[in-house]
Amino acid sequence: MKKIISILAITAMIASCKTAKKTEAPKTETVQTADEWIHLFDGTSTKGWRAYNGESLPPGWIVEDGTLTFNTKLGLEQDYTGGIDIIYGDAEFDNFELYLEWKLPAGGNSGIFYHLKEGHESPPEVSPEYQLIDDLGYAKIHDLTEYNLSLGYTHKPEELKPLQRTGSDYAMHPADTINKVLHPIGEWNSSKIIFTPTNVEHWLNGKKLLSFVPWDEAWEEKKNSDKWKNSPNYGKYKTGFIGLQDHSSPIWFRNIKIKKL
Repeated sequence: MKKIISILAITAMIASCKTAKKTEAPKTETVQTADEWIHLFDGTSTKGWRAYNGESLPPGWIVEDGTLTFNTKLGLEQDYTGGIDIIYGDAEFDNFELYLEWKLPAGGNSGIFYHLKEGHESPPEVSPEYQLIDDLGYAKIHDLTEYNLSLGYTHKPEELKPLQRTGSDYAMHPADTINKVLHPIGEWNSSKIIFTPTNVEHWLNGKKLLSFVPWDEAWEEKKNSDKWKNSPNYGKYKTGFIGLQDHSSPIWFRNIKIKKL
């Protein structure tokens, strides 16, 4: 009898556990899943990347130590004069969140393009640009030395204006200088661009630097008041490629990924 009672007790316990599992509330997943991100650079190859208006990468753009980098020495050794920007040519994007990490040398200059269309002379005449530059040392470094003359510089640049500094929507919207955190030259920074038809945001190292509404009346007024007033195609495209600027200076990129919104 005792054995029977024990067996019945164990059976009741197992049944109770199964019932508890069935009635347990499902867990809610709140974290973004990794597969929502599209990785534009895997750290080992340049697959998908090519020159703007070209079929292959320009000389100097290579993979080095897990980064997508522009090596000025290699570019110059192959009679490369700079100014040939690159794009991720496997897909175009309209609304997105773009994330990447980058670093510059002293005096470095580059940029991130989006909604970029080919067939034009250069990306800046059509594409908005998230500015990347040595805020503190650019003007100081680019004196008229023999080396800089060889890179095509013909005059010493003036001190950077707010619309020309890192994180700005180049020549359109200045980056917030109060919240801005720019790491020293040679250290990694992270940038994020969020684009929707109702709001655009530029982020740097976890801090939001600016936001604006694309194509509204204020945007049109800014576009037509200064640098882009004679560039009818600037910013008009609602979809396009992601691009990186070669401005004849070394630059390193890694962890380049994008999420469709």
